[in-house]
Amino acid sequence: METRRGYLKIIGAVSATCAFPFSADELYGQEHAHAAGAPHFHVPVVGPFEPKFFTAAEGQVVSRLADLMIPPTDTPGAVAAGVPQYIDTVVGQNPRQQAVFREGIVWLEAAALEAHQKKFLELREEMQVAMLTPLSAAADSGSLDVPGVRFFSAVKNLTADGYYTSYAGLVQELGYQGNQVLSRFEGCLHEH
Repeated sequence: METRRGYLKIIGAVSATCAFPFSADELYGQEHAHAAGAPHFHVPVVGPFEPKFFTAAEGQVVSRLADLMIPPTDTPGAVAAGVPQYIDTVVGQNPRQQAVFREGIVWLEAAALEAHQKKFLELREEMQVAMLTPLSAAADSGSLDVPGVRFFSAVKNLTADGYYTSYAGLVQELGYQGNQVLSRFEGCLHEH
């Protein structure tokens, strides 16, 4: 299996900046606490994702997109980190984002049917990635008026927000150790 970083290059880098206008304590990844003294992180729900805002079919599409953007590697991926639940919570609270997601999912399904005569979730992974790659390039260039790009950009930003505010993203992948004094800081040792 490819490394997460290599896989993400296919669809475009997922930035770890919060792109949604919520204060830090409102982020889904910060709602639930572990034992006293431990950092406060979301504990992912075990079992199938049952959306509160999205329909079951829309929730499956959102889950698949999040999984393609941050797949499991040696650390949990977006789905195991609870990112689809996070996206469902955030979008459910914002009417503007609701329109972007509902229109985007309809667009994605129509594009898959037109190109491959199958629904997006019925496509092989390489076909799904091939559909998403131009959307990522357009989003990275700021062309948000292209059909599907605004939706892809929103999914990508919320996937990064949800993942990197979860225990899996912040602690397991990035190695965040909380507010503590370090005797030295080695900095970033990998290629960007």
